[in-house]
Amino acid sequence: MSLQGVQGEERDHYTREESRRIRRRSLVLLGSLVRPLKRRIAQAVVLILVATVAQVAGPSLIAYGINQGVEALSGGDALPIAGTVALFIAAAITGAVLTAWYVRVAARISQAIMLELRTRMFRHTQQLSLEFHESYTSGRIISRQTSDLDAIRELLDSGLNQLTTGLLYMGFTGAALVLLDPLSGLMLACSLIPLAILTRWFQVRSQRLFRKSRVISARLIVRFVETMTGIRAVKAFRAEERNEARYAENVEDYRDINLRSIRLFGVYEPVLVLIGNVTMAAVLVVGALRTLDGSFEIGLLLGAVLYVRNFFGPMHDMAMFYNAYQGAAAALEKISGVLEERPSVPEPTAPHPLPAARGELVFDRVRFAYREDRVILPEFDLRIPAGRTLALVGTTGAGKSTLAKLVARFYDPNDGRLTLDGVDLRELSSADLRRAIVMVTQEAYLFSGSVAQNIELGKPTATREEVVAAARAVGAHEFITSLPDGYDTDVSKRGGRVSAGQRQLISFARAFLANPAVLILDEATAQLDIPSERLVQQGLQTLLADRTAIIIAHRLSTVAIADRVLVMEHGRIVEDGSPEELTAGTGRFAKLHAAWRDSLV
Repeated sequence: MSLQGVQGEERDHYTREESRRIRRRSLVLLGSLVRPLKRRIAQAVVLILVATVAQVAGPSLIAYGINQGVEALSGGDALPIAGTVALFIAAAITGAVLTAWYVRVAARISQAIMLELRTRMFRHTQQLSLEFHESYTSGRIISRQTSDLDAIRELLDSGLNQLTTGLLYMGFTGAALVLLDPLSGLMLACSLIPLAILTRWFQVRSQRLFRKSRVISARLIVRFVETMTGIRAVKAFRAEERNEARYAENVEDYRDINLRSIRLFGVYEPVLVLIGNVTMAAVLVVGALRTLDGSFEIGLLLGAVLYVRNFFGPMHDMAMFYNAYQGAAAALEKISGVLEERPSVPEPTAPHPLPAARGELVFDRVRFAYREDRVILPEFDLRIPAGRTLALVGTTGAGKSTLAKLVARFYDPNDGRLTLDGVDLRELSSADLRRAIVMVTQEAYLFSGSVAQNIELGKPTATREEVVAAARAVGAHEFITSLPDGYDTDVSKRGGRVSAGQRQLISFARAFLANPAVLILDEATAQLDIPSERLVQQGLQTLLADRTAIIIAHRLSTVAIADRVLVMEHGRIVEDGSPEELTAGTGRFAKLHAAWRDSLV
């Protein structure tokens, strides 16, 4: 399934064919989740079957006790009534014990399903290509991981028990009623016709409402996440009131859709109760008339009325289940859509081994476009020898970052080949590729945890001595040791406890520890002030030594350390040479360099 397909499903209306495909996809996902739990599910089925039979036996025992036990008791024989009471109590205890056992087994099943689903969702979204994450907003991913999974959890924790016990109880109760009195059973069967019509009416409308509810819920989360993530911009542009108004619209939409769902349920449940009461009244009236002419015993009448009442008793729980089911079904549709998405940069089926890369990169007639009408690299040829440092400069949109993303294999070329040491990147395993190529971006993202843990990301098996050596190599050791807890200092959310320059040095230490053959620096010094940039420049000298490097920079002070500079325009190389050669010339780089030098004055 394509990313466009996933995004297209962020709607609340579908064609019949789309609905059929989405339902089939959801069932396949559900089947894959329950298949490993077949033994536990079989155990739960046996428990609930026996428990339900024990519970349903009650009215039949009451009918027998009244018809046979009372008459025998009047003759001085207490055994039938005592035996009936003993059986009734035994059936009640058996039903209670087995039901409690079933609830525990069902809880284990539901938690196992949720554990697998949460793990699978997290693992899969991590493995999806950058294209997916750049198009599928983080708020929607969070919605899949939170509100959608919670809807499924609520169904599994309580709704599924209500469905299973309710359906079995109603089925066994109906069968017991037919055996007790076929005519009363026939009357109950007639009540199923309006019941089926009512349920179908509720199903169609509630399904549409709950699908819309999941879409609106995702929009609400997206709005919240975007506002909190971009809170600096919100504060800078005083956008609080505007954001509050837009968020209020989403909240009102969510409130309205929930009110519509409640109103729908407010019609379904009372009519359901009405059908049950009318049926019970009919059975009572007909049974009473038959009792008067002696063709129907009073015990059977009481048993029949109890069975009819018990049949409709679980209907309230069933209605509540259906409410939860619609929310969970809509959530499962969204989750299955994400899980069906395949990486646009797939793992090779038979990867070419590359245990120790040298670092030679070759672009051979590479063509790349994000969309067919947006070609970034029309036909690109370039060879970067191993161990050389290449700088890419040019105006915004020239294709520099796209070229870096292709080298890191965040994307694959539409045409042509990109090779590392003669091997097409598409033929390399993810492990070999990530070991050989590392990219450092201007964001210098730090995860919650200690400084050491963030550096260890470059090599998870590294010792503390290796971490310290990497920090020393890039000039980060001094400031790290000055932190409150040194290397064990918690950097807080997104590295909020350290400056931009310090974050960049930590990311350099991480890259140094990874020891890649190819290093990509995408605007790695763009957010730094001059003193911080000088500090980082010292770390760069060590970081780039003896490895292939691609530097993308607007600051030409960073470009000066390169062996070779390429000036790009519209996906093509318009100038190529050493920094000194291009600076001494009269081309675009020389003009850029002069403008940059004037800006420093």
